[in-house]
Order: sequence, then C-alpha cells, then structure tokens
Amino acid sequence: MTDLTETLKQLSALSQETRLLAFRALMEAGQEGLQAGAIAEHLDLAPNKLSGHLTILVNSGLVSVERDGRRMIYRAEIDAVNRLLSMLVENCCHGRPDVCAPLAELRGVSC
Repeated sequence: MTDLTETLKQLSALSQETRLLAFRALMEAGQEGLQAGAIAEHLDLAPNKLSGHLTILVNSGLVSVERDGRRMIYRAEIDAVNRLLSMLVENCCHGRPDVCAPLAELRGVSC
C-alpha cells in the first residue's frame, strides 16, 4: 500500500478556505511569488490572521518561503503540486481512459 502521509498533509492544508485562496493566489503569481502582505491584501485579511495559514501551507510542502532582506516571499511549489495531482489520479478509472480524458486534457491548459 502507498504511504499517503504527504498527500493527506497537503489535502488537509488545502481544506480550509483561507489557505485554499492563498494557495490559489500563489499559483497565479507563479515563480515571482508574493509577499505575505500582498497575499493578506488580496484576501482582504489582517496579516496577523494569515501567518498561521501560511505556516501550514509551507509545512505541507505545497508552498515555500524565502527571505529577501526584510521581506518574506511565498511561492507555490509546482513540483509538489504535480506530485499531489498525480497521486490523486494515479490509477484513474481502472483501465477506462475514456473516463479520464478530461483530466488528460487539463495537461494542455496553459498557465
């Protein structure tokens, strides 16, 4: 049986509205990332209310943080996102690829 610890930790991190919205904002920002203040402003949330959420996302491995002087830059970890998505559809449809066709089409979506 596959060890699901990492997958469960990541899904748990995304299972809360503020964290999911912050994660989506980071995905949209791409490799440039966002400062914590910009994420808080985007979500119309006080920065101190966001701190714990960002920590959970970083601990899940789906987000990284890098210090740039006094600024903390958060970025979505695309490789981790790809691993999570692959894990979710690893054995898709038990040999019925026609059922999974919409998932395969997502790979063609430009970011």
